[in-house]
Amino acid sequence: MNKLAAKAASALCTLGLSMALATSVYAAVDRDAIIERIKPHGNICVEGDETCGTGAPAVAASAGAAARSGEEVYNRFCTACHATGLLDSPKFGSGAMSARADEKGLDGLLASSISGINAMPPKGTCNDCSDEELEATIQYMIDND
Repeated sequence: MNKLAAKAASALCTLGLSMALATSVYAAVDRDAIIERIKPHGNICVEGDETCGTGAPAVAASAGAAARSGEEVYNRFCTACHATGLLDSPKFGSGAMSARADEKGLDGLLASSISGINAMPPKGTCNDCSDEELEATIQYMIDND
């Protein structure tokens, strides 16, 4: 019985060692596969950025992009609050925007839209809008008030 127990124990140890080794190998393969799946597919260098790698073509930031119209910006970024007057925002078409324009002027409204006011964050929800696009959007809202 001792000889049989020793052989069984030896077999179990060998099996356990094999399983641990196989698990370790599979874990390394899985880790490598995950790293491969989540690695960046490329790099973007912005013109003037000295930290970009050599040989990578630089892309001018927003250089070739056409400016969006005030209506496009309003429909994409502003309607969530201004269509309903949410949190006391000037409701589109209610006359509230014209009243605020009379009070602050276009430059004052632009300054408020850039820096944010009350519950409105800076630039509303359009972080990539230029000042010109924001001004066109304000003008669109005033014109349709």
